[in-house]
Amino acid sequence: MLVAAPAGAANHYFPDISEVAVPQADCGPGSLPEPGLQGDVSAEDRLSGRSMRGYRCNITRIGGVRGAGGGIVSANFEHCSYTGSLFPGNNWVNPPGVQVIDASDPSAPRVVGSLTDPAMRGGTWETLKVNKERKLLAATSVPLLWGGGFFAVYDISDCTRPKLLNTGPGTSTPLPFTSHEGGFSPDGRTYWASGVFPGHLSAIDIADPRSPRVIWQGLHSFLGHGFGMSPDGNRMYLSNMAGVTVLDVSDVQERRPHPQVPHTAAYLWPDGQLNQHSIPITYRGRPHIVTADEAGSGGVKIFDVTRVNKPRYTAQIKLEINLPEHLDTNLRSSTGGSLFSSNPHYCTVDRATDPTALACGWESSGIRVFDIRDFDRIREIAYYNPPARKGTTIAESPNSPHVVGSLMGLPAVEFLSLGMSIANGKVRLNEMVGPRSGMIVGGDMSTDWCMSPPEFRGNELRVTCSDGGFQVLRLSPAVYTPPPDQNSSIG
Repeated sequence: MLVAAPAGAANHYFPDISEVAVPQADCGPGSLPEPGLQGDVSAEDRLSGRSMRGYRCNITRIGGVRGAGGGIVSANFEHCSYTGSLFPGNNWVNPPGVQVIDASDPSAPRVVGSLTDPAMRGGTWETLKVNKERKLLAATSVPLLWGGGFFAVYDISDCTRPKLLNTGPGTSTPLPFTSHEGGFSPDGRTYWASGVFPGHLSAIDIADPRSPRVIWQGLHSFLGHGFGMSPDGNRMYLSNMAGVTVLDVSDVQERRPHPQVPHTAAYLWPDGQLNQHSIPITYRGRPHIVTADEAGSGGVKIFDVTRVNKPRYTAQIKLEINLPEHLDTNLRSSTGGSLFSSNPHYCTVDRATDPTALACGWESSGIRVFDIRDFDRIREIAYYNPPARKGTTIAESPNSPHVVGSLMGLPAVEFLSLGMSIANGKVRLNEMVGPRSGMIVGGDMSTDWCMSPPEFRGNELRVTCSDGGFQVLRLSPAVYTPPPDQNSSIG
């Protein structure tokens, strides 16, 4: 269980709300750029059908396979991709479960199989992850926001033919844990499952993946989400409702008897809510984390964590549509588009040491790519917002959370930040009202939702979006040169 915070532990509050967007990409030949604010899909473009053509800048789509929808978080390994499953919709697909995609020919990827154990059919939500070191794929069952019990580990040495390793515990019999999200320790010996409420965290020992067992559990905060791990596996940067909780998990990592997991620090802020996950990196010899907020237009934040209890707020990435002064336009545009609007969900760096680029699924703003070689001069270099599949029904895409979420029309995740902007006099009420303001119930699928972490492969990106499914994109060599030691990392 968790123990009392050590004397050096502290809460660190960062009150500033950023009012600066990163510079826009300079779009080259063949682009179909956004006509207005950076990241915005306007109400007019949604109503006219313009959003069904999509938007692109310095990116070309090579190929893709839509399937029945892209789930929430998908995973990639070698020339394969694994499409996250949504419950119950994935069970209406033939075959059901997590779809296995062979993208060895990027222009013509194809579904070559599916994973159908209880965890994979129960909805993988944000738990479907790969450990490259051990060539393992794992996920837990999350039917709706919160789940537990079923857990599956696959050998993906042959990525097109994953082999289920744990046919006993986790598959034929449930394990005692809850989850909303999950992921591996860097060495692949532990799978951590984090629940949303009440902040329940579990460590599953998979040193022998044929026989997983829960070796530690505890409560850490009011709400939990995703996380990132330090390279040695001893420190966890665990997302909470308004920031990051830092935990010392070395007892678990080193398999000490009677492990304790003390709080080391917490980083809190009002600029964005529902922190999603963190990517530990090294920048110019100093450890940092890159962390994304799923809601509230907080964008992506970067902290220097050389001294974990004296963190330094280094940089922030926002699009123009995320700025406090534009949250009225944000609401006007995104009403009728359902729960999510324009926020980063999952991001990827192209390498963990001195990364040169960051790519994020930015929900309704599509895939966004940034040059991060110099944290003082971060800029956007490319984006791809897939053509909207307006009018898509649940019968066509039962594995799309966007289709399911379109029972409602309001972008509910923005209202806390919008309220702060109203209180601070940053927005105008009349600018919130537009031709879609009455679409409170029933979204119209007038954008896609890109929520999975992109994967860098040379000049290509492997991405999965909720409606458009798996896609292979090519970055223009004019804006991105892959580093020789490129190795995508999501933390």
